[in-house]
This record gives sequence, structure tokens and C-alpha cells, in this order.
Amino acid sequence: MKSIINKITSLKESSIADIIKGRVESFKQVNKNSEEDVFSELCFCILTANFSAKGGIKIQNALKNRFLNISEDELKLELKKLGHRFPNARAKYIVLAREKLSMLMKVLREEDDENKIREWIVKNIKGIGYKEASHFLRNIGFENLAIIDFHIINLLVREGIVEKPKTMTRKAYLKIEDELRKISQQTQIPLGELDLYLWYIETGTVMK
Repeated sequence: MKSIINKITSLKESSIADIIKGRVESFKQVNKNSEEDVFSELCFCILTANFSAKGGIKIQNALKNRFLNISEDELKLELKKLGHRFPNARAKYIVLAREKLSMLMKVLREEDDENKIREWIVKNIKGIGYKEASHFLRNIGFENLAIIDFHIINLLVREGIVEKPKTMTRKAYLKIEDELRKISQQTQIPLGELDLYLWYIETGTVMK
């Protein structure tokens, strides 16, 4: 763990830190009271599952506020045209998620506990697991949940911090999140921001 903490500490004093701070500030600017803004970020996270953040950003930028009213058939065609690997399944998940949007907005207004919000999302939004739910909440301004994808797992395994799980169960996810929380505490970087540092260490890029 010492090696990765040293790498993060070094990055905190570099120009990358400014880029990451800017990205975090952009997350905090998302209007949590806007169905359009919230649903756009939820759709982005549904789209990135087993796809790519870059591809998800491309589709999100292309469709913008159309996620709120586009039909499932139209969405399938748009996703296929924009190069998504699973246009039919993701279109279905987005339409189903739209049916839960008013409930999601209510949870975001009334619940302060990020873990409880994440549990509600995982239970109620099809196509969203712990990684995607954490990603969504980070992208609308929450700070204290870890986004654990294969890039992060590979980095942590290589650094000897965790063993690679055979399957990403809830228990495995939360166990890895606990290890990341230790790094968060030692570097004094919130989990949501820490993800951007770890992603940069592993990929050399800063994504949303």
C-alpha cells in the first residue's frame, strides 16, 4: 500500500491534481433536483457497463436530454448507430430506469446516507450494480463511495493490496472498498476523487 500512496502523493503535487480537482468540481455542479441532469448521468452509467467510459460520454453528448422521452425502439437504433455493443439491452434498461426516476429523485431528496442510496439503486434499477451505482452517485456530487472496475482491481492486485475476486459479489465489492477507504484516509482524498487518481495511475487518463 505504501507504493500506491507515494504515487498518489506525488500526483497531488502535479498538474494532474488540477485536472482532477476541476473534474470533481464539475460533478458538484450537477443539479440533483433536475430530472434531466440526474437521468442523463444515470443513463451514462448504464451505458458504460461492459462498454467504455469514452463510448458512454460520446452517446451521452449525442443524446443529451432525449433520454427522458425517446422510445425504446428509437433508442435501440441510436445506440446501434453510435456504436454501443449492447444497444437492445441498454435501451431496455434505460426505459425501465425512466419508470423509476420519480422514486429515485425522492430518494436523493430524502436520504442522506450514500450507502443506503446506493443499495436502493442496486435493488431497484435494472442494469446497475455497485460499480455503476457508485459511479452515478460520484458523477452527481457524492464523494464517499468507491468505483471499482477491472482497471482499479488490476492496480490493487498488482500492488498486493487485494486478491482478485473470482466474481464481484456485494461482499467482495465492499471488502475492496474498505481497502480503498484506508488509502483514502491516508491520502486525505475522498473515495470518489481517489478513483480519478487511481484511474490515471492505471490508464494515464482522467475520465469522468
